Amino acid sequence: MSVQRPERVQEALRQEISRIVQNEIKDPRLGFLTITKVDLTRDLRYARVYFSVLGGDRDKVTALKGLNSAKGYIKGLLSDRIKLRFMPDIEFKIDESLEHTKKIHDILDKLKKEKLDDNEGDRGDKEE
Repeated sequence: MSVQRPERVQEALRQEISRIVQNEIKDPRLGFLTITKVDLTRDLRYARVYFSVLGGDRDKVTALKGLNSAKGYIKGLLSDRIKLRFMPDIEFKIDESLEHTKKIHDILDKLKKEKLDDNEGDRGDKEE
């Protein structure tokens, strides 16, 4: 099997799931939801679908419940649109990477500000 095939299937699944969630599922629990990534096993039998939601932890849990309740419907539409021998079983996961990246960025900004404050304090001592 080609190394590129799983990557192409992952991207196709991500795009189609995004379209389905945005255009065809009328569940209020799925507001402001973005499908960020799909990870497939090598045998293409299992797909872990990562998503992010605008809002707090409560909104994420609510969206996860909404996606899990629509899992069969989503899988049925995917099997009509993407021709695979076996449609992978889907598992939805909350994507924490964006929050993790934001926390690291905030820490780096804080350290940079502290360093600037320390440098300004050193200059003030030398001028006196």
